[in-house]
Amino acid sequence: MDTVWRGAAGLVGLGAGVLAWSTVVEPRAFALREFEVPVLPSGATPLRVLHLSDLHLVPGQRAKADWVRSLAALEPDLVVTTGDNLAHQDAVPAVLDAYRDLLEIPGVFVLGSNDYYAPFPKNPFRYFGDSHGTGSGTVRYELPTAELVAGFRSAGWLDLTNARGRLDVAGLSLEFVGVDDPHLGLDRYDEVAGPASPGTDLFVGVTHAPYLRVLDAMTADDAGLVLAGHTHGGQVCVPFYGALVTNCDLGTDRVKGLSRWWPGADNAPSAQAPAGASWLEVSAGLGASPYSPFRLACRPEATLLTLV
Repeated sequence: MDTVWRGAAGLVGLGAGVLAWSTVVEPRAFALREFEVPVLPSGATPLRVLHLSDLHLVPGQRAKADWVRSLAALEPDLVVTTGDNLAHQDAVPAVLDAYRDLLEIPGVFVLGSNDYYAPFPKNPFRYFGDSHGTGSGTVRYELPTAELVAGFRSAGWLDLTNARGRLDVAGLSLEFVGVDDPHLGLDRYDEVAGPASPGTDLFVGVTHAPYLRVLDAMTADDAGLVLAGHTHGGQVCVPFYGALVTNCDLGTDRVKGLSRWWPGADNAPSAQAPAGASWLEVSAGLGASPYSPFRLACRPEATLLTLV
């Protein structure tokens, strides 16, 4: 009987330790991921792109805001944010302050569902059962989206909400195409579809949620690089196994990090990419809903891409 009690106590202790780690330690263990991506014309000067996603910022989260602010010291040539910046009605000033120095750098952005609607309490285990759902029919509390957009636009950042745009960065001509949040069904790629203009050095697709319909459409138009967030890298992962869900129809083998994508790629691993396949980088993001603040075997992250 003593052995049983000791075993039970051990399991309780282990569970308490995992819970403490996943709610207190790992959500604050911010990481910078770095990748080199061969997408530029031969002989081009390398381009440093900082990709941020899913801050889910709440006023008072100073550690996260300070860490984001510190990334300006990397001196990127371009900043891309793929949405879900907000997690509170009053978070816009905190978000813009966190981005303060980065707003001095050329940038582009799209929005996610949590830039429109506030998070709400719900059973966190639903995440593992309805990972493709958009929460239709749920009562939603609107966030000050226009204030956030105005802050980004006033800094000169390109708004790629179902839009296209161009930037000249470090002597390179970049063209971008973006969509509104596919998780809410707001994407309208057909309105902005088409290949890059002549003379473009790199064509980049930007989306919050990496749904297959969007990835396929962007890469069919020969986007050399596609950037996305939304998945949180699975958020709660199994050590030495990985993510269980992606919260969209993307497979878990591409839930975060750098991989290859081409129309129909969901049926084949990235290692079997055909010649000319695009590059896809999915960020695990920097935050989560304040009602489900867990991270396990999936540190919050930003990504520095060196394009060569």
